[in-house]
Order: sequence, then C-alpha cells, then structure tokens
Amino acid sequence: MSSELKTVAVRHQNNAEIRLESIGGLGANLAGKMLAEAGVLRMGLNGWNAASYGSEKKGTPVKSYVRLTPPDVQIRGANPIEEPDVVGVFHEALFKTQNCIAGLKTDGILVVNTTKTPEQIRKESGLHTGTVVCVDAMGISVEEKTRVNTAMLGALCRVVPILDPDKVRDVIRDTFQGKYPGLTEANIRTFDRGYAEVTVQEFPPEAGEIPQPFVRPVSDFGYQTQNPGGIINTAGNSVLKDMSASRQGFLPDLNLAECIHCGNCDQVCPDMCFVWEPKENEKGRTFMFLQGIDYQYCKGCLKCVDVCPTSALTQLREEDLYAEEHSVKHDFPIIVG
Repeated sequence: MSSELKTVAVRHQNNAEIRLESIGGLGANLAGKMLAEAGVLRMGLNGWNAASYGSEKKGTPVKSYVRLTPPDVQIRGANPIEEPDVVGVFHEALFKTQNCIAGLKTDGILVVNTTKTPEQIRKESGLHTGTVVCVDAMGISVEEKTRVNTAMLGALCRVVPILDPDKVRDVIRDTFQGKYPGLTEANIRTFDRGYAEVTVQEFPPEAGEIPQPFVRPVSDFGYQTQNPGGIINTAGNSVLKDMSASRQGFLPDLNLAECIHCGNCDQVCPDMCFVWEPKENEKGRTFMFLQGIDYQYCKGCLKCVDVCPTSALTQLREEDLYAEEHSVKHDFPIIVG
C-alpha cells in the first residue's frame, strides 16, 4: 500500500459513511446494495443502504447511501448522508450540474471515474482539502464489456479500510452468478482492475486553517423556494439544458464528408440535437443540409449511429471538451419563460 493510501487508512478505519453520486444506468444503486450486503452478511458489520432518484430511467441523477459501522456501534439513523466520509462520483460530468462534494468532510475521500489527474479533479470539483482518488472506470468497463459500478467498487475497496475486498468480490460473484452468469468473471476482472488502477493524491489543509462548518444547501425547487403556484417556467426542457451528465462515456461523431443528408438521424433523435440549414442543391432546389450536432442536448443514446446508412455517424468515446469544441448551436430562439 502506498504512503498516500496508508494515511487515508488511518483516518477511516473504524466506520464509513459513503455517498455514491451517479446517473441512472451506471449501476450505482446496485453498487450500494452490494457494499451493504458485503458489510452485513460477509464482514459482520452493522450496515444500512438506501437510494434516492427521480424518474427511474437512464440519465437521471441518482444518489446511493451506505453506512457501515463495527458490530458494537449501532446505526440509529436512516436519513440521507449529508456529511459523508467518502464520495464516489460515477460520472465526472456531474460536477457541472450537481454539488457532488457537498458536506464531504475535510479529511474525506473523493473517488472519481475519470482519466484526469487528482489535481485536475480537485479544481473541477471545488474540493479544498481531502484525498482525491482517480480511476478510469469507464475505460476498464469498455475493455471488459461490463459497467463502471464494479470498477468503482474496486477503487472504493482500495481506499476504505473497513471494506474487505475479498468479501466484496464474493458478493459480486454471487450477484452476477444468479442473474447473469456469463458476466461474472468479467465483472470480477473489472473489480480487480478498479482496485489496482487508482491514482491517489492527498490535499492537506494549510497551517492554521480552520475547517468550515457544514451548511445544508438550499434547493431551488423545495416547497418553500419554488415558484409561486408551482409554475414550471421551463416546461418540456431541462432546467440547465445540459445533458452531458447523461452520456455514459460515448457520443456520436459526425463526419460531414460522408453525410448524404437523408435525415434518418433526425427522425430517431429524442432530443432534436441535429442542426439543419436550408440550401440549394446542385439542381437549384432548396434542400435541408445537416450542419452539425448540438451536444448540449445529446444524451449519448447513439440511436443516430445505429440508423445512419453511411459512415457519417460513428461512436466515439467522449474526451474532455470534445463536445464543447464540436457543438453546432441551433439558430432558433429557445423559449425559457
């Protein structure tokens, strides 16, 4: 174990309050259940697990909570974890739309699915002090043909000493052996790689720095803070009009040189991401020509790739800033109020 991980282990060896920040479809809910099951049934700990989410579909924000304590410490609370010891972020784009580190203790651990460095994640997340753990869970899951949740479980077991990786591995095996036996060994490999392929960096507080007390964030859409009468000013739209957190690692890449402007992509796109412009064709007739993709609405469903009759649309693993640099904006006004 590296010196960074030993330092983390000393501070978090007795119990753990873990909050998983994710989107629907990445398996955070199942990951929380497996952690709690491993703790209670395999390690003899006291444990509690719950999840919160809106509509049960891919792309929507999900939070999963896990409390684990030694057998002599009772768990009396069933409330959401507001001041976690550990936060696991299953999709780094969530930093754009969610306060993922809200309440994270000053000596807490932030585990992120990313290809970036801990220093980059610290700045992007707004973290001041604590430990940042980075793991390319998406890359591992793509290579192993699994989902990111078991890779994230591996990374969590690496830095949370109360978790026994052998016991968590046994729960993963039992879980997949019962429902998807063909995916069992692939998920075990994914877990092992998540455990091994982490990058860790600690950011200690400055000398004389006083920790700030936790302040519960106020929701803009609570029963006291929403618009009078519950009026929805952005009917039919995402409030932030940013679907980037819904993409699960991939997006459609457009090569206009191969495009025949057939419109198949536009017909299957659920979010009107494709931008068109009327132009005259070689016969002098007005025709709609595809200009590009407005990625702020793209959820990465890749239906357009499936129906494209040419090689104009292909699947691309999303890179940082790729969508922002290649996005073509709609030129019609968007009504927001």
